[in-house]
Amino acid sequence: MIGIFDSGLGGLTVVREVMAQLPGYDLIYFGDTARTPYGSKSPATVIQYAVQIAEWLLANGARVIVTACNTASSVATEALRQRFQVPVFEVVSPAARLVIRNPRIRSVGVIGTRATINSGVYKKMIKAERPEIKVYSRACPLLVPLVEEGWLKKPETKRIVKKYLYPLRLKQIDTLILGCTHYPILKDIIQIKIGKRIRIIDSSQAIAEAIKNFLRDHPETEEMLSRNSDHRIYVSDITEHFKEIAQDILRIPVRLEHVRL
Repeated sequence: MIGIFDSGLGGLTVVREVMAQLPGYDLIYFGDTARTPYGSKSPATVIQYAVQIAEWLLANGARVIVTACNTASSVATEALRQRFQVPVFEVVSPAARLVIRNPRIRSVGVIGTRATINSGVYKKMIKAERPEIKVYSRACPLLVPLVEEGWLKKPETKRIVKKYLYPLRLKQIDTLILGCTHYPILKDIIQIKIGKRIRIIDSSQAIAEAIKNFLRDHPETEEMLSRNSDHRIYVSDITEHFKEIAQDILRIPVRLEHVRL
């Protein structure tokens, strides 16, 4: 199984992309809805949560770990790789590589949680390879709670998105990285508010492609993964609207199972 986790329901955007690019592979997802959001928590706490969830995923059949959370990716990836002898994927570097490899990109905006933005991880990766690229970062702490609450079409959400993106519009960026897997759920609103000419990089799509390429190049890992189209969704807290949003994201009937870690 491919094990995927996030602080809440945002990581289901990664599940959706993995299902699209790797059809048939068995998936097990854990959304830590009882402790979301991660973006306002300390690195030590996020690492603790990430290790705990990875242990649970491996105990329940995962052979690959996917950190479908930019906050956990930015602070917990090395801890996971040091602790577990399985492939560990994170959502930051695949999106950063899309910028690095595109010679036409000159000015990039990054939006994410406070923890992701404070880590500076996107800027460090991009600048290490393309120092001439301008990188502007913007923390958007209210967006994850708005998505988790299901406020996807509320006028308040549109106003908040516009306010967060306005400073990046002034910088005349040509590309915007969605540095949180919750944000693709708001992609249509974000595209309108940032401007239709701005290229949006979706970290969920980027990581799914990275996993696909890895399995193609590492058949020994691919052979360990079952392919029965078995998709299991677990959460640490079930709320009424979670199932509705999950079904909207995945576009299939969803059965949620509650787990206490």
